[in-house]
Amino acid sequence: MIRAILVFNNHGKPRLIKFYEHYKEDVQQKIVRETFQLVSKRDENVCNFLEGGSLIGGSDYRLIYRHYATLYFVFCVDSSESELGILDLIQVFVETLDKCFENVCELDMIFHVDKVHHILDEIVMGGMVLETSMTEIVSRIEEQNKLEKQEAGISSAPGRAMNAVKNMDLSTIKDIKLPDIQLPAFKNFKLSS
Repeated sequence: MIRAILVFNNHGKPRLIKFYEHYKEDVQQKIVRETFQLVSKRDENVCNFLEGGSLIGGSDYRLIYRHYATLYFVFCVDSSESELGILDLIQVFVETLDKCFENVCELDMIFHVDKVHHILDEIVMGGMVLETSMTEIVSRIEEQNKLEKQEAGISSAPGRAMNAVKNMDLSTIKDIKLPDIQLPAFKNFKLSS
C-alpha cells in the first residue's frame, strides 16, 4: 500500500504532499524534511529505492523516488508494493502531468495544485493504485475539464444577461402603448371549507 506521495524541489520545498495515513501536521513536516535529507544526499548513479526514514516506519517501508529536473517525486510504500511497479507509476504520473500541462514545470505544481491533486486522485486513491493507463487518465481529466467549462458557462449566464440588459437602448421603448388587459371577474368566486 502507498503510505504517502511527496513532491519537493531541489531545495526541499514541498510542492505536493499526500498522506494516506493520518499524521499530525508537525509530524508530516518532519517526514518531508527527513525524506528530503535521505533522497537529496543520494548519488544520481545509485538505485532509486531506500528504506523509509525513522519517522515514517523505518525498514518496514520503502522510499521509491525519481528526480526530474528540479523536482523529486517520492512514494513511500510498505513491503507489499513492487519497487519497479512504483517506479513505473511515478513515470505514468509525471507523463500525465506533462501531457495535461504541456511540459510540466514546478510552477504548474504551485499554481494548479487542484488540478495536480485531481490527476493524482485518478491514479491513486486511499493508498491504492486505481489506474495506470495514461490514456484513460488523460481522458478522465479532459472529461472533467469539459464539465468545468460547461458549469462556467452556466454560472456566467446571469451575468451575461445583466450586461445585455444594461447595454440595451431603452429610449425607443418608452413610447410603446400596451393594450388594456381585461382581467376575469371573480365576483361569484367562493372558497369552500
